[in-house]
Amino acid sequence: MDEIVYYDRYRGETCVEKVYGDKALRWTYGTLGGRISLNVLVKRALFSRWYGWKMDRPGTRKKIAPFIENYDLDATEFLRDVDDFANFNEFFFRELKPLARPIDSDASSVVFPADGRHLCVPDLSRSDGLFVKGEMLDLATLLGNNDLADRYAHGSLLLSRLCPIDYHRFHFPVAGVPSETRLIDGPLYSVNPIALRQNIQILATNKRTLTELKTESLGTVLLMEIGATCVGSICQTFREGAWVEKGSEKGYFRFGGSSTITIFEPGRIRFDQDLIENSQQNRELYARIGDHMGSSV
Repeated sequence: MDEIVYYDRYRGETCVEKVYGDKALRWTYGTLGGRISLNVLVKRALFSRWYGWKMDRPGTRKKIAPFIENYDLDATEFLRDVDDFANFNEFFFRELKPLARPIDSDASSVVFPADGRHLCVPDLSRSDGLFVKGEMLDLATLLGNNDLADRYAHGSLLLSRLCPIDYHRFHFPVAGVPSETRLIDGPLYSVNPIALRQNIQILATNKRTLTELKTESLGTVLLMEIGATCVGSICQTFREGAWVEKGSEKGYFRFGGSSTITIFEPGRIRFDQDLIENSQQNRELYARIGDHMGSSV
């Protein structure tokens, strides 16, 4: 299978992703035996609950230091000392010091909702695909609502993919008032590009959550969190109906790689040029939460 290549905004160059669990992932999606196992076991919620439980065991603390070293994480950004984590899951959904992720202060800016690798679609009605040309999400299936799908059929979308090595809390990309979060149940396939290149509809059918954010400058923004293999749960930390500031925390994922999707009403956002250019090549752009991803129109 091909390497996963993304563009790092900060380094100004393309990079090859160092995939956590690479061998297992490629076996699962690249062999007949793996695909059989996927449908029998891996996509089942029970497997992910078991793996999440496993990562809660005290013995998993020994995995933390080697993980930090192997993936070159900056422990000075962590709010807690490394020795304070009781298990690997606590480390996985760690909080960061506020200054580690400053929020862009431009009044018209929209910021990335998570650390990760991002793709944008400026107009969903004119897109020729995500990851693979000609393959686009079914919006009605994704949203679980035909009326909502019609309303956003010409809207704009940002897909943010979080790897296991990333900071796994997600944030509000703009200020506003969030609704109650709605759960749309489904299986738990991997959201790694290795899997998505075979079936982009994984994003539209996996277990996911939907929150509507009413804003002053962008209308109603749809915020989705997508579950995946080995994600123990999607945890929301915000308060429904209470005003939230741009960049404030919305929630976090427990263990596993995951994704968020942000959908804007038609003609409301102008994405940054580097994000557009890389997305047009089906190449993700690496950027961190709080950084500028676009401007309100």
